[in-house]
Amino acid sequence: MGAIEAADHVATVPTTHEVRPVVVRKTPKFPSRERHMAIRRKKQTPCCPLDEKTCQACKCPRDTHAVYHQQLTSVRDRLGFKSDSHTSKIDARQLGYTWAPPGLLTSAKVKKYFDLIPPEKVPKIASTGERYRDKQLAYQLPKQDLAMTYCKHVEPQHRSSYEDFVSARNEIALDIGFVKDAPNATKCVGCTESLKQGDLAVIAPKFRDSMMWHPRCFCCTACQELLVDLTYCVFDDKLYCERHYAEMLKPRCNACDELIFSGEYTKAMSKDWHTTHFCCWQCDESLTGQRYVLRDDHPYCIKCYENVFANTCESCNKIIGIDSKDLSYKDKHWHEACFLCNKCRISLVDKQFGSKADRIYCGNCYDMQFASRCDGCGEIFRAGTKKMEYKTRQWHEKCFCCCVCKTPIGTKSFIPREQEIYCAGCYEEKYATRCVKCNKIITSGGVTYKNEPWHRECFTCTHCSTSLAGQRFTSRDDKPYCADCFGELFAKRCTACTKPITGIGGTRFISFEDRHWHNDCFICALCKTSLVGRGFITDGADIICPECAKQKLI
Repeated sequence: MGAIEAADHVATVPTTHEVRPVVVRKTPKFPSRERHMAIRRKKQTPCCPLDEKTCQACKCPRDTHAVYHQQLTSVRDRLGFKSDSHTSKIDARQLGYTWAPPGLLTSAKVKKYFDLIPPEKVPKIASTGERYRDKQLAYQLPKQDLAMTYCKHVEPQHRSSYEDFVSARNEIALDIGFVKDAPNATKCVGCTESLKQGDLAVIAPKFRDSMMWHPRCFCCTACQELLVDLTYCVFDDKLYCERHYAEMLKPRCNACDELIFSGEYTKAMSKDWHTTHFCCWQCDESLTGQRYVLRDDHPYCIKCYENVFANTCESCNKIIGIDSKDLSYKDKHWHEACFLCNKCRISLVDKQFGSKADRIYCGNCYDMQFASRCDGCGEIFRAGTKKMEYKTRQWHEKCFCCCVCKTPIGTKSFIPREQEIYCAGCYEEKYATRCVKCNKIITSGGVTYKNEPWHRECFTCTHCSTSLAGQRFTSRDDKPYCADCFGELFAKRCTACTKPITGIGGTRFISFEDRHWHNDCFICALCKTSLVGRGFITDGADIICPECAKQKLI
């Protein structure tokens, strides 16, 4: 069978860059990576500056560093809340936990409470649940939202706005829930399923007394996480963690994670930034008044992007900048102006081309130097044409045809013979075996007689037309006869029984003068004794043994 193969020619695809303008101010630079890591090794301190969400040394998320796994005071102390009647009197660490829910609960009910929340979120000491709680404390209750002491980017003229925000939030929205037995049957506010009387329920003092939650349902409406240490904010009669409550009222800088109280800030990449914090991901230089390129959700200045990501032109060995089209083929790249035929130097942009030995050529130059030729017409295979191949030979699609009827073979079956190609019909017509008798093609089986082919049904007795296939036969004058017909037509006849002597099967016979006998028929006419191998005497038409001859003479 022939095979279809496309010539080695492809089209070019230009690469584009997403370049965006933004107006921001210069950001303070952080120490170099080497100095940063040296300080970390010397002081054994976390490697993330607290005023950035991402480590400037290793670019990892801040919450993966040890900065959050420090000894934390209770949430109540952290928020500046005084103890009240709901403050737990149980030492959580004696029960094996880092925290116990507020409320007048016994040790048994504390354990029952933790049985009602997902196991991986239970704050057992030295467990996944403890690390989960530490992370949620830092995420849901960021210190920079709680006190000015932890803020580094609130300008003096905006500090009063910060204090007003904190005071209003603490008075109106922020509080800590507690746990108690449900006084009567009601529905959970979170899942609307039933809370039976005596079930442990979470109460939020900022809401009505009748509003209760299953422990597993006391979650932030925005992030759907359990509210850490039952600390919540209320907004439009819904539960929120402090982080998401604050972000509904104030924008938060994506770099330093602080709320923005200034009237002006930068909005880029669908996020908010202090005007001094929108910087190049690679060099930390400000993008003020500059264009930037977004790559993997990170902004880069033009210089860094070109140094880190831009490709080098295969022709001129210069960087392909963001303002140039990047034409690529098989991991190689060119400027638009450099994408030329290696021989005639014509531009190949938006044109078919060929590649040979890592060099590119226009269609004409490639064909003249490298294109193979058709074994049918001798012409070259031009770019983009289909090629039919069989063993070491190749043809144009239209040239791959039967040498007899000239019909294109395409993907149909064909039969090769010497240097010619035949369709099935023409090959059979010219070379297929034909029956000597009817001259038709023998498609299956057949009989060979005297080196000539016959259909089984055509190989018959010349006289009676009985099929001789698989039967004993003999021939006369090169014509086949069955045993019966041959005996009747050509065999000698026995003088005694007058039947033909055919010799088929090894039958012996005796001849005397012009007469012939079967072995069994060669007997004395008087005593019927076999005369085979004995002397005999003729008596007219009969033959007799010597004994009978003597008796007859006497």
